[in-house]
Amino acid sequence: MELYFFGTGAGTPTKARNVTSIALRLLEERGVFWMFDCGEGTQHQVLHSPLKLGRLEKLFVTHLHGDHLYGIPGLLTSRSYKGGESGLDVYGPPGIREAIETILKVSEAQLSYELAIHEIAEGVVFEDQQFIVETLKLEHRIDSYGYRVTEKPRPGRLQVEKLLALGVKPGPILGKIKHGENVTLDDGTVIHARDFVSADIPGRIVTVLGDTRPCENAVRLGENADVLVHEATFAGDLGDLARKYFHSTVGQAATAALEAKAKALIMTHISTRYQPEDEERLLAEAKKIFAESHIARDFWSFPIPNVKYAE
Repeated sequence: MELYFFGTGAGTPTKARNVTSIALRLLEERGVFWMFDCGEGTQHQVLHSPLKLGRLEKLFVTHLHGDHLYGIPGLLTSRSYKGGESGLDVYGPPGIREAIETILKVSEAQLSYELAIHEIAEGVVFEDQQFIVETLKLEHRIDSYGYRVTEKPRPGRLQVEKLLALGVKPGPILGKIKHGENVTLDDGTVIHARDFVSADIPGRIVTVLGDTRPCENAVRLGENADVLVHEATFAGDLGDLARKYFHSTVGQAATAALEAKAKALIMTHISTRYQPEDEERLLAEAKKIFAESHIARDFWSFPIPNVKYAE
């Protein structure tokens, strides 16, 4: 699993940063990626990345401001031209359906795949055998949501050596035990699966927030996350401006990560007033509060390794 950043700027694009879009690459897990927000020009950013639009499975939109939304029509139609045939799900606040369907209708766009649009509320918005995605409202000028992606626990390590010593032969019976089934051997011995499989491996947690002032729900969504992606539009000396425009400072993002007990913080949505040479100062400000802080850059990735088997 890996986060990849297409755009990391706030409001309008600059030469150094495009507007917001983030990919969550589900590598060995699914071979696809999910996208969070799709600001103007995102499809151009994808062209300069290792990702292919045909592998895009889901798009999660945090809120309906243009720098998080305007890239969607081009991305949807380009996905058709790039060979995308599998269905695509889009999740976003109420209004996302009207926004997408209107532009597709007036432009008479033809998609080569099934598009499903889901208007969300707080709670679970998606769940399957591997992942659960939950969302809560944040504090912004319009409805803005954060997403918490939780990988479900995986079965622990099968203690094959112990089973072989008891006379269990390699084959389907090992698979049954691995999946929690008790089995009876030919000699009547009952093998209790729980005795031969280590504890479940906890899944990873990735939290991606939309634009927000500091708020309780940001901390709740980021609780114990492997990585918390938090907007950090301004430096601390512009705290009044951040509050006025419903944004956060780098220090406030770091404080949220600290309170949430996250393992890592990635700051994005950086104001256009800051140049690349300002990043060191912004990062230092955050690290005074939360040591594992990072500032995202366009075309930068952050790996989220698997938790190791317990012996």
